[in-house]
Amino acid sequence: MAPQDKDTPPPLPEPLRVAVADSHTHLDMQESTVDEALAKAASVGVTTVVQVGCDLAGSRWAAETAAAYDSVHATVALHPNEAPRIVLGDPDGWSRQGAREAGGDAALDTALAGIDELAALPQVRGVGETGLDYFRTGPEGMAAQERSFRAHIEIAKRHGKALVIHDREAHDDVLRILREEGAPERVVFHCYSGDAAMAEICAAAGYFMSFAGNVTFKNARQLREALAVAPPELVLVETDAPFLTPAPYRGRANAPYLIPVTLRAMAEVKAMTEDALATAVAANTARAFGY
Repeated sequence: MAPQDKDTPPPLPEPLRVAVADSHTHLDMQESTVDEALAKAASVGVTTVVQVGCDLAGSRWAAETAAAYDSVHATVALHPNEAPRIVLGDPDGWSRQGAREAGGDAALDTALAGIDELAALPQVRGVGETGLDYFRTGPEGMAAQERSFRAHIEIAKRHGKALVIHDREAHDDVLRILREEGAPERVVFHCYSGDAAMAEICAAAGYFMSFAGNVTFKNARQLREALAVAPPELVLVETDAPFLTPAPYRGRANAPYLIPVTLRAMAEVKAMTEDALATAVAANTARAFGY
């Protein structure tokens, strides 16, 4: 792909005949305005989006945006990589808020109290993305991540909201902590990254599995095997935009309007028609997030 193509938005896909939801997106990290993103998505049959919070400021923004747009639902949380930054500080400013002072456990408690407050709002349909990330956070940050994850599980249960999980290279510990704490009624594994064996564990527990554009990547055989065994009534589709753009547009910015590309690839893996999978996914997302 020529370098200039990286900046060219992928073309609009053929519209879906059955409208679906993007179960996980970050409109605040995308180039277009919210109005543009939603209009473009709706034009191809993506009529609902779940806007996901990753820190206190982003969670507030998600709640405000969901209050302003009928087609947007919010989730609120401290991302697993956010918790260690709050506790231990972040001198390099890896997060988009720049460098951070270490705040210790007290700062994490204050941030969690802010999430708890937002989780009570009616337009906030989920608590997440929370969970564990052993890819980006080293052993020194694990205690903060785990404390934050357990607190988010409690918040989701108390408010009767869905729990949206970010699980990166931490499958066993995520599943263990869900068992130890007792999972909320509705759990969504965002950007599902486990294998078929884990998909069977999730299915038995009634956890939703949301698949992103990486299910289309050549090297993602394990994800396609997981999708193949995931029950149709527990499958969701997401962009995680601006990340994880589906093939053949990998490397360009993702956006909710590209959901049809991923959904069509998923339908092929599941040997379902596009319309049948879209119908299932639309109902599943509404059930998962209670809208």
